[in-house]
Amino acid sequence: MTGSLEEQVALYGDDGRPTGAVVPRSQMRARNLRHAATLIVVRNSRGEVYVHRRTDTKDVFPGRYDFAAGGVLQAGEEPYDAAVREAAEELGVSGVELEPLGEADYADEHTTYHAFAYTCVYDGPITWQPEEVAWGAWVGVERLREMVTRLPFVPDTLAVLGDRLMPEA
Repeated sequence: MTGSLEEQVALYGDDGRPTGAVVPRSQMRARNLRHAATLIVVRNSRGEVYVHRRTDTKDVFPGRYDFAAGGVLQAGEEPYDAAVREAAEELGVSGVELEPLGEADYADEHTTYHAFAYTCVYDGPITWQPEEVAWGAWVGVERLREMVTRLPFVPDTLAVLGDRLMPEA
């Protein structure tokens, strides 16, 4: 997207709150500016976690595996509302209450953001957003631990939620 149609992103300060500055998403990515994003861990009633592989066209961490849906908050968007939107857009998950898992910061050479993490229990159908998800499956926590050791997972979800979701036995 270009011009006024491009998604606008609020920049976030070290305090985890908006600074008041807003930039186009392309600028945020190109300059690795600090923004906010959501992470949503989707579990089913059996305790399995929905794991997916990102498409090869994603702007950050293409083709990698992830155990959280989520994405960038748009300018003026509340974190919970963004999480609800992202879960619905990315995986078709809707009609469930999201429970907060907390906030954290993440930064590397590809992305810098303040994370708002959530989880939910969902037993309905999963409907991928084809531009974002290339593969997905329900996975038990033990299998997820094994997958993380042998497959390329996104580093941000692992850093923010890995210890909480997959504590060592």
